[in-house]
Amino acid sequence: MNNPRALVVRLSAIGDVVHALPALTALRAHGWETGWVVEPPARPLLEGNPGLSRVWPAPPARLPSWGVAHRVLADLRAKEYDVALDLQGLWKSATWARLSGAGRVVGLARRWRREPGSAILLGEAVDLTPEVTHVIDENLAVLRPLGIEAVGRREFPLPAAAAEERGVARSLEAMGLASFAVLNPGGGWPSKLWPAESFGTLARGLRDRGLSSLVTWGPGEEALADRVVGASAGAARRAFPTTLLEYVALVRRARLVVAGDTGPLHLACAAGRPVVALFGPTDPARNGPFAPDDVVVRPPAVEGRRGRYRIEGAVMDEISVERALAAVDRRLASPEAGAHAV
Repeated sequence: MNNPRALVVRLSAIGDVVHALPALTALRAHGWETGWVVEPPARPLLEGNPGLSRVWPAPPARLPSWGVAHRVLADLRAKEYDVALDLQGLWKSATWARLSGAGRVVGLARRWRREPGSAILLGEAVDLTPEVTHVIDENLAVLRPLGIEAVGRREFPLPAAAAEERGVARSLEAMGLASFAVLNPGGGWPSKLWPAESFGTLARGLRDRGLSSLVTWGPGEEALADRVVGASAGAARRAFPTTLLEYVALVRRARLVVAGDTGPLHLACAAGRPVVALFGPTDPARNGPFAPDDVVVRPPAVEGRRGRYRIEGAVMDEISVERALAAVDRRLASPEAGAHAV
């Protein structure tokens, strides 16, 4: 008897794809053969993933790409998936799920979706129960109509990356780095960014604690990384370029990762590394670290806010370096402590 087939539709972004990986683990544990539709930036996290039988590339939603999309959909339909799981809650993700030809199309109900009207394309809509707060558990709750109860699961299958591990080890050896922290100053929204100068001052505090700082960066963030390095008085260095899998290999060697609400933070959490997370215009209870030892620092202006919210403006400026360093001390000194907020 063939295993049932599920298609995960989570197109982007990198952190959100990471948050959907435990759903892949749960599907595999229950005997489902699984494919995934994803846009190019996050595809390296899925290619060669042990839980996937096929990765389907979603082209950009532009007129010249329609021919490519049509060919991908033709191949998808030939696969005859039993169910398509829309884990994104957008019109584009629901459209991929609906057009996949899957026998069932499942996703979150209208009130829980980023684009509520897209629920019309679902065949089965899932309402969230009160214990579901983190986005990881929102994804896992979508599996309930399949008879899979996995809320609370935190297992992140990532592709094997032996070559990346070796390359990162060589680069760190060339830099003379053994004990170091990763600082990631970038982020998708300007309002999520902690000032580069604050990161630089934090690096000086880390140096006082015996840790060098390596400043990681993505496409277009080189100047931001250089600002952090320039403000660090020699305590930080700009990291070498990394792919997604090289970044994972890098953070696995780090003593600590300090970052805002962005893909590199979520990758560090998935890799099980110690984290200090700087959160402003988003809710850490929904998007933040899930390990009980990790520490979240929030500006006074948003403390106590919960649920889906978005604040514009420089609220991240309100996080002082002193509070961030206090969080670092607590995270490094109490690896087995409970969840902290400072």
